[in-house]
Amino acid sequence: MLSHQDATWLKLWQENSPEIRKRAVEWRKEAAFTRIDKPSRIQKARRLGYKAKQGMVVIRARVGTGGMRRQRPVAGRRPKHLGVTRIKADVNMQQVAEHRTQQKYKTLKLLGSYFLYKDGFHYWFEVLLADPSHPRISKDKELRKRVIPA
Repeated sequence: MLSHQDATWLKLWQENSPEIRKRAVEWRKEAAFTRIDKPSRIQKARRLGYKAKQGMVVIRARVGTGGMRRQRPVAGRRPKHLGVTRIKADVNMQQVAEHRTQQKYKTLKLLGSYFLYKDGFHYWFEVLLADPSHPRISKDKELRKRVIPA
């Protein structure tokens, strides 16, 4: 069952509303990894373990949509056996965004991520990270279990 907030966000995205398109225009001008104050989809973030406390970091990550096509072979082959199209990626865009964010912020631990928006060129995800060395995080029992390995 979707919450009211999730249903509203889904409706905005499905209808491609001007409000969300206006946000995407601003997001395109920003860097690929932008630290933001609070999550756009707060309930989704809370389900993934977000808490509004020091040591929690929310990053909006932008990932470009890549073409999954191989170069066409030079020698003659049947079109069916060219192996140019129908190539599937091993990881999805969300995993790519998480991985790139982890590479950029090495000291922070990943809590999770969720989809924000996509257009013809980019996907946007919000990635939730926690600082394991921060006292507020290390004192929180729930976060300590997830962030600091036993």
